[in-house]
This record gives sequence, structure tokens and C-alpha cells, in this order.
Amino acid sequence: MEISFIFQILILLFSVIIHEISHGFMALAFGDRTAQYQGRLTLNPIKHIDLFGSIILPFLLYFTNVGFIIGWAKPVPYNPYNLRNARVAEPLIALAGPLSNLLLATIFGLIIRFASISFELSLMFQSVVIVNLALAIFNLVPIPPLDGSKILFSFMPNSRFV
Repeated sequence: MEISFIFQILILLFSVIIHEISHGFMALAFGDRTAQYQGRLTLNPIKHIDLFGSIILPFLLYFTNVGFIIGWAKPVPYNPYNLRNARVAEPLIALAGPLSNLLLATIFGLIIRFASISFELSLMFQSVVIVNLALAIFNLVPIPPLDGSKILFSFMPNSRFV
């Protein structure tokens, strides 16, 4: 097993964890404490690992030489009935995950551009940028259960999609 695969898995794992935590913090900002009560507002990977999406699938893709690695963490729950102003809160909660990925990509992109870092560190940071851009774009596709569908459905009259 090569060291670059381990870095890719770690980058993917922490990127999806930050993505999910962002949903939880946005829900908390609108009054829902579900994620907090379940201990899901933490960077501790144990709380977020999905056996298939975080472990089995990435390793299966690596060992079958597909050429890319995908995965996910357990979704951070929220209760729409606990939200203040649910009409505004639901699309913002859904958007928080992709925005966190875009923020991570931007931060690491700026570091690559303006900081004096080694070539090896630059390559690793490039992986952070690529993974987070891919996560943001993929999650904005309007197909359930992706965030894009939750954003889209939140603007449809008489719909409730969680």
C-alpha cells in the first residue's frame, strides 16, 4: 500500500467530516441541537465513520485500481421541526457542507499560491484542493440524498425533504 493512498484516504475522511460537521453547526445556529446531543459536532473520526462509505468502498476502489477514490461519512442529523425559520434554515443547512469544502479548497489553494512550501507539501495540498472541489461539486447535484436536492426541494412549495 503506497503512502499517497493513505494521504488520499485521510484527506477524504477529514474533508467529509468537516462537510458533515458544517451541516450540524448550521442546524445548531438555527436552533436544532440534534447533532450536538448525539456528539456529532466533533472532528473525532470515530463518530463519523460509515463502515461501507468510509472504509470498505475506498479500499475496494484502491485495490481494484479504478483510478479514483470516493467515500462518505455518516450524515449529521437534524430535526427540521426544531429549526427557527425552517424555510430559510433548510437550504442553508444543505449549503453549509459544500461551502465548507469550497472554503477548504480556497484556503489550501491560497497556501499553495502564496506560501513558501516544499514541492511535496504542495502536492499534498493540491490533493486537498482537488478532493474538496470534487466533493462540493458532487454534493450540489440535485439528486437525493445529495445536498443539491435538499436545496432544490426547499424552494418547492409544499415540499418537505430531509
